[in-house]
Amino acid sequence: MRSPSSKHKKLPMHSTDNNITNPSPKSSLAGVEGDYVNHIKPSSRQDTIDQLDYYYGLVKRQLLRYQSPTSHLFPAKSSNTEQASIRDSIYSSAAVWSLYQAYRRLDDDRGKSYELGQSVVACMRGVLATWMRQSPKLEQWKSQHCPKLALHTVVGLHTGEEVLDYKQYNHLQMDVVCLYLLYLVQMITSGLEIIYSMEEVALIQNLVYYIERAYRTPDFGTWGRGTKYNDGNPEVSASAIGMAKAALEAVNGFNLFGERGSNYSVIYADIDAHNRNRSIFETLLPRESNTKNTDVSLLSTISYPAFATQNEELYNVTKARVVKYLKGEYGFKRFIMDGYGTEMEDNQRRYYQKGETLEFENVENEWPIFYIFFLL
Repeated sequence: MRSPSSKHKKLPMHSTDNNITNPSPKSSLAGVEGDYVNHIKPSSRQDTIDQLDYYYGLVKRQLLRYQSPTSHLFPAKSSNTEQASIRDSIYSSAAVWSLYQAYRRLDDDRGKSYELGQSVVACMRGVLATWMRQSPKLEQWKSQHCPKLALHTVVGLHTGEEVLDYKQYNHLQMDVVCLYLLYLVQMITSGLEIIYSMEEVALIQNLVYYIERAYRTPDFGTWGRGTKYNDGNPEVSASAIGMAKAALEAVNGFNLFGERGSNYSVIYADIDAHNRNRSIFETLLPRESNTKNTDVSLLSTISYPAFATQNEELYNVTKARVVKYLKGEYGFKRFIMDGYGTEMEDNQRRYYQKGETLEFENVENEWPIFYIFFLL
């Protein structure tokens, strides 16, 4: 079910706004006081507790058991014991955080909300520590935007150190940083203490600068492959620009120390950069990019978790195009002529040959997980 605004921020209400609206002081998921379940009948209360305990078991078995005890990051696959994915770590911590929010409504949660909350804090701080080690790249990024200076999105699982250089993996994925900022704002608003020092505040401010020029920064997108042709070339995409727009709206004027902070721990975004991201994003829609007619990553941009547009007509047209071209019997294709994971793809080669994408037409893999994004 689509919400016209994000759960953690207010979006600009008119396309001619010159200011970025600050996020609301309380998210709809945060700040719930007292025992919510006490207002339910005893039998229903026990059923609710049993359901939460069931999900707690799932989270422990399927997520937290794979969290690194040293870096606190998560691998992209449970079988991968060497590399951590920043994107997957953020989504995994978001799932844990959601259950933490549910347990907070109980008067006696048997310590589970604190355990879950600290696991989330550890993961988000693990990502922060990883990017803190790469801070020299952030400084160089201010004068030159290139893949060589991109923040790494795949790092060592237990160390958080760089394991693949830019020639081995396409790290320039702007939406990963945007996703981190979006959830950071929501988690701090819910009461978690994630940022501890002014050095970390400065790093977050630099992350904001990193994404501000997304509208003119070609990147490799959500899938890390750049153009549809997977030829090693990045491109400007609507999904990355929309995520940047939403992240700038969320973080602008936000106090990273929460209610205990002062003016020195407030983050600010460039209003002009936000307006350019917004206008170019809405101009690109319903297309994803120059080479892609549409992309399933737009679902996470126009709805959960970014909710990057309030234009009802633009939202409906974009979503209809995704459904028309990408929805299949078993799930959604990532984009048209996507060869990833197909039997016809040569796994020994990183890039495709010229014209090779034509071989993947109508044989693209379908991914059931995107039904969840579609429903949200």
